[in-house]
Amino acid sequence: MNQWLEERLHISRLNDKFLRKAFPVHHSFFLGEITLFSLVILILTGVILALSYEPSNSLVTNSFDPGTAAKPNLIPAAFHSALKINAMPFGDMLRRIHHWTANIMVAAAVIHMMRIYFTGAFKKPREINWWIGMMLLIFSALTAVTGYILPYDNYAYNTVKVVYGIVASIPWVGQWVAQAAFAGAFPGEGIIPRIYGYHIMLLPAILIALTAAHMVIMIKQKHTQPQYAKRIAYKKIVGVPLMTQQTPIMLLLALVFAGIIVLFSAFIPVHPVEFFGPPSTTPINNIKPDWYLLWVFGLLAIIPSFEINLWGGAIGAEFVGAIIMPTIVLVAMFAVPMLDRARDNQYYAENPTNHPVRLAAGVAFMAMLLVMSVAGYKPELISANILTTANSNAILWILTVVVPAVCYFGVLGIVRGIRTLREADERDRALHAAHADD
Repeated sequence: MNQWLEERLHISRLNDKFLRKAFPVHHSFFLGEITLFSLVILILTGVILALSYEPSNSLVTNSFDPGTAAKPNLIPAAFHSALKINAMPFGDMLRRIHHWTANIMVAAAVIHMMRIYFTGAFKKPREINWWIGMMLLIFSALTAVTGYILPYDNYAYNTVKVVYGIVASIPWVGQWVAQAAFAGAFPGEGIIPRIYGYHIMLLPAILIALTAAHMVIMIKQKHTQPQYAKRIAYKKIVGVPLMTQQTPIMLLLALVFAGIIVLFSAFIPVHPVEFFGPPSTTPINNIKPDWYLLWVFGLLAIIPSFEINLWGGAIGAEFVGAIIMPTIVLVAMFAVPMLDRARDNQYYAENPTNHPVRLAAGVAFMAMLLVMSVAGYKPELISANILTTANSNAILWILTVVVPAVCYFGVLGIVRGIRTLREADERDRALHAAHADD
């Protein structure tokens, strides 16, 4: 049997080329695997949820509260199916697992990208994988946004209204782009089927394709090695083979991760569709996106209202705050590999303190996003008397500039102190070695 399979599939070549691939032994490399496991769980739970979900905003009678024959209680079919999923055995639990896994996937991807940035693993020849990772991060966020619109309760209705308004704010072509993206003017009959198509077909296909490309390139280029590998075998792959050692570790991690997700979901509820009720014209005060898009919401909260009419198009605060400025941030992240001037290939992960400017810039960048996220809570800060309506925008803009600057120079100072201590230790060791020789 083995010979029959070998003659047709060349399994020995597969084993030698891929299954014996060495994986570095370092805990930080599991962040990418956690992102992959999250995608698998999301696909599995999403398929099960899709079996009971009705992607339509056509009105149906609410089976849980039908009303009367003269005045039936009509609600969108999508919202009704979300109520039925919650009423199913383990249906609400399934929604929780799907929701929290999506958040953990984005968080793991963010931390994974941070590790790559601070250790210099984006350098030649891995620039392409950095760009693929950025696209994975963006499309993961878009997939999550389309996901929490699907229950089509009043929260989702207000959310998609905001998203539609942002797209429509694009000068000259905004209305056309918004109607093309959302199957007509908001709120149209085709909006839920269109978003459903994005969420279960288009965006997952993009994520799977990007993940496959990311892994193929990683296998081809090999991992950046931890620093200890440099001392053991310079420019050689140091690690454990995929088939005999790495695979059991990955399976154990996957089981532990799935168990943590289930335990987490058992105790922490998710978005309560029953509380918000079906879509209505009643606005929801202080509606906010998930944590990974809160910085964009913060920009919208503090950018002053304005409108510039140019060649028949209107450039407004919504377009600048929600599209232009986030695009600048993302372009800066995409440009990270282009800032490296090194011509040689990068084989080993770098110590972040050996590259103080890059470390300081990364910390300052994260501080800026954190301040922008805090700005998303401007109404709460005003109601708590921490800020006032008159000074909130000015203070938050000042903090957006000052806090990153303080972090940048603070990190440079700390790294300089670390270097001074290292040099003093090296001098002491050299002095002790000289005395020992005498």
